[in-house]
Amino acid sequence: MTSTNDIRRSFLDYFASNGHAEIASAPLVPFSDPTLMFVNAGMVPFKNAFTGLETPPAPRATSSQKCVRAGGKHNDLDNVGYTARHHTFFEMLGNFSFGDYFKEQAIHHAWTLLTKEWGLNPARLTVTVYHTDDEAFDLWKKLTGFADEKIIRIPTKDNFWAMGSDGPCGPCSEIFYDHGDHIWGGPPGSPEEEGDRFVEIWNLVFMQYEQAADEIVADLPKPSIDTGMGIERIAAVMQGVHDNYDTDTFKALIGASVSLTGVKAEGDQRASHRVIADHLRSTSFLLADGVLPSNEGRGYVLRRIMRRAMRHAHLLGASEPLMHRLVPALVTEMGQAYPELVRGQALIQEVLEREEAQFRRTLDKGLKLLDEATGDMGEGGTLPGETAFKLYDTYGFPYDLTEDALRSRGIGVDKDGFDAAMAQQKAAARAAWKGSGEAASEEIWFDIAEREGSTEFTGYTSTTGEAAVVAIVKDGVEVQSAGEGDAVVILTNQTPFYGESGGQTGDAGRIWTPEGLEFTVTTTNKPLGRLHAHVGTVAKGSVKVGDAVHLVIDADRRDRIRANHSATHLVHAALRNRLGGHVTQKGSLVADDRFRFDFSHPKPLTEEDIAAVEAEVNAEIRANEAVGTRLMTPDDAVAAGALALFGEKYGDEVRVLSMGRKGGEGRCYSVELCGGTHVRATGDIGLFKIVSESAVSSGVRRIEALTGEGARQWLVARDEAVRAIANALKTSPDEAPARVASLVEERKRLEKELADAKRALALGGGAGDAGPADEDIGGVAFSGQVIEGLDPKELRPLLDDAKKRMGSGVAAVCAVNDGKGAFAVAVTDDLTGRFSAVDFVRLGVEALGGKGGGGRPDMAQGGGPDGSKAADAIAAVREALAKVSA
Repeated sequence: MTSTNDIRRSFLDYFASNGHAEIASAPLVPFSDPTLMFVNAGMVPFKNAFTGLETPPAPRATSSQKCVRAGGKHNDLDNVGYTARHHTFFEMLGNFSFGDYFKEQAIHHAWTLLTKEWGLNPARLTVTVYHTDDEAFDLWKKLTGFADEKIIRIPTKDNFWAMGSDGPCGPCSEIFYDHGDHIWGGPPGSPEEEGDRFVEIWNLVFMQYEQAADEIVADLPKPSIDTGMGIERIAAVMQGVHDNYDTDTFKALIGASVSLTGVKAEGDQRASHRVIADHLRSTSFLLADGVLPSNEGRGYVLRRIMRRAMRHAHLLGASEPLMHRLVPALVTEMGQAYPELVRGQALIQEVLEREEAQFRRTLDKGLKLLDEATGDMGEGGTLPGETAFKLYDTYGFPYDLTEDALRSRGIGVDKDGFDAAMAQQKAAARAAWKGSGEAASEEIWFDIAEREGSTEFTGYTSTTGEAAVVAIVKDGVEVQSAGEGDAVVILTNQTPFYGESGGQTGDAGRIWTPEGLEFTVTTTNKPLGRLHAHVGTVAKGSVKVGDAVHLVIDADRRDRIRANHSATHLVHAALRNRLGGHVTQKGSLVADDRFRFDFSHPKPLTEEDIAAVEAEVNAEIRANEAVGTRLMTPDDAVAAGALALFGEKYGDEVRVLSMGRKGGEGRCYSVELCGGTHVRATGDIGLFKIVSESAVSSGVRRIEALTGEGARQWLVARDEAVRAIANALKTSPDEAPARVASLVEERKRLEKELADAKRALALGGGAGDAGPADEDIGGVAFSGQVIEGLDPKELRPLLDDAKKRMGSGVAAVCAVNDGKGAFAVAVTDDLTGRFSAVDFVRLGVEALGGKGGGGRPDMAQGGGPDGSKAADAIAAVREALAKVSA
């Protein structure tokens, strides 16, 4: 028997020996066609080469391409397990010519490989051509010697291929294999063509025309070849079986399923084993290519495939999660051809086990409720749509699973009723949102989200991507296009741009097309928490809804943001280690040039605290441990020790980030729930430096910090400042602190000496222009002085000395500094019953252009902005004293 692995290798070797470059399979997530959810044909990775947007990898190429059809118009999911040839995952063998050879060589290669290299009986083969393609008809007739009835002209679109309404197109030629008259069916084009006797095994596409709006407008300057052969179908032919599930790869996987469940693949259980085998392949390859289960986009389709297989494992009586235990069998069968399976085996098994454990809880509850709802129904009954919706909305039981579970009992589901209940819930959500205080114009995001679904974020693993424009918003209104100079918001079906959330700022970058669009993205927002809105301006060209565009984020800026975000996790852990478990995050801002981190703590951090946190974080950075990501339920994540971040809203599944070295219990230094983008290893952060620590509110402190190059530049600036100080002091940087301390002490001594001198001079009576040191005013001694350059702090000691000298009386002093006046008045204790120092001060302050002033009856002080009126302030007290004493 020829194995599937041998067939794959033989196909690639044949075309490689005929001048074709062997191209490795592209990932299942398509980068060349943003309109596709998954790569669903062998030519998808070469689409841009065929359209001229990219240079072909070689003039001629060959590949074995991984494909998935489980969503959109190419959705085979519901048929899988019940037919001989439907799969969610399949391999497409192909050979391609990019303007090199054309029909004659393509037909020659196909015939030679099938009949000469692989030895298929020509009598078993039938060929179709497009009804007007006389060239292909004549080439087949010449090469094969077939009678006319064995080369069937097909007038329908089945034998005419097009990339879309615009672009390359051309006729097809399909090769069918006759499995024998013991199977019902007729050749293509006959009334019995829907039977299973004649099976298409290879399709040759002759790209030779250009079309616009579904009309052929010109011949292609370089006609090309695209072929596709499903390896599962040709394996069935070459292994002498009619059913794809009887080929070696599937027999091995089904055998593993039978062994683990103890249930034979017979009767009603036959379909369940087939579903498990097929879905094991698609889920494992999707996981290996970076798709993770979620409630949106590709992740939702993956989860739907997983859960369908898991339900069939349940039907087989598997009491424990089964799917992850089948992965080794898959790796054995396909790991050599696809090494990504080997590399990702641990992740694949972990995700499958976790998903199945979670799903079993949902399944048990949902099936019980479903049995209760349909207990009295017989075959032909219909489950009300409202009940199906309740199972979905309240218990997480998907609609398609409800359909699948009732199918074996002949019970249908009211799909219209389900859709109506879903619409009613959306309307209620919209009404509740309208009452939340948001601006009415923001309702536009609800319209877009309901119509287009959530934006799929691809930026965890990529900084570039391709997408289809699904909406353009200008001045709060949806528009169909935008031109140069327009400030708009562009939404696409998928994007690598992170939308601002969880404290992390949105990505910036550019969106462009080969046709000349240049859109500058200044930031990315996240309306409703599920749309990614690219905010910016059309710098060149134009854009319209439906355009395929290229998206490129500012990768350097993203790297700085990632470093800052990952540093917040390390800071959180370090603060808890240093200060205690009461520390929790209370908010953050993660930008490209800095970050701030708010946390609960009742008092300021000491210099020792700050130094300890910095040292601990930098130690983890230097350790350069890989940052791990896992998907878990929030409850499981918290139970595993993960910290939930302040302000985050968590759904059914969360990303758990683990970073830093492992401790004694095997737990990483930091484990937190977080949906942001992060470094691949802690060493990517580079360096960490706290630049400030302050209070935000009662019990909440704030750290502001820098990482990487920003931290280095901050330290360089401080080093340059120290060197400048050292140069000014004519000493070394190492000695500068001691020299500065010495100068500070010297300055304090000189300032004290100067103050003492001024004070002594004032007491000597020679430092004022207010007259003699002591006057007699109505029998009351009065001393009034204006002193230039006296420190206001010396006013009270000076007045105390004046009171002692006078014994009884009133003293007033005005110190003038930098054009302002500081004014103080003292009244000896024996006179406080007659005079108040406060009243006198307020008069002097008013003369200085100020207001107020206060103190005690025996001593008061104030000030004003106009020091030139110092003498007037003294005079004001003198005059008031004269009036009161008269």
